[in-house]
Parts: sequence; C-alpha cells; structure tokens
Amino acid sequence: MSIVSLAAFYLWVFGLLTVVGGFIGFVKAKSVPSLVAGGLAGALLIAAGYLAVRIGTNPRVGLLIGLGASAALASRFVMAYRKSKKVMPAGMMAVLSVVGIVVTVTALLSSST
Repeated sequence: MSIVSLAAFYLWVFGLLTVVGGFIGFVKAKSVPSLVAGGLAGALLIAAGYLAVRIGTNPRVGLLIGLGASAALASRFVMAYRKSKKVMPAGMMAVLSVVGIVVTVTALLSSST
C-alpha cells in the first residue's frame, strides 16, 4: 500500500468521523453550525481522499484539498482545546486534524519524487 493510498484512507476515516461528530453536536446541543460545518468539512475530506486515489487524477489535487481541510480544522480545534481542555470534541478533533496535516504533507512529499 502506497503512502498516497494510506493518506486517502485516513482522509476517508477522518471525514466520516467529522460528519458523525457534526451530527452528534447537532443532536446533543441542537447546534446547526456543528451539523453544517461537520457535514461540509467531512464531505470535503472524503472527496479529497477519493481524488487522491482516483485513476486519471493527479493525487496532489486530493492531497492538497485534504491538507487545506485538515489545516482549517486544526486552526479551529487546537485553539478550542487550548481554551477548554476538553478531550471531546476539541481534543480529539485537534489530534485528528494535526495527524491529517502530517499524513497529507508526507504523501505530498513522497508523491513529488
């Protein structure tokens, strides 16, 4: 399994967890912004993973989209965790986002050679 395939798989899982987290935020706190943001960010991550491994597509496109989405989520949730110190959802999303950045950058660097 290549690093790009691994990154795509991570983006799919991260995207799914983000969608589920947005839905849980909506159910628990009646937060429409959680539902919308989780749905959009999750869909973007899932699409990025798909584009990274789609035959006929440059994997860099999907990886760059995944990197952008991961960076945006990291900027939101790292700060939220630093402020609240709550593991759920801020801590978990901060860790998943930072791992997403590391995985996509690693795949981008390996696919450029």
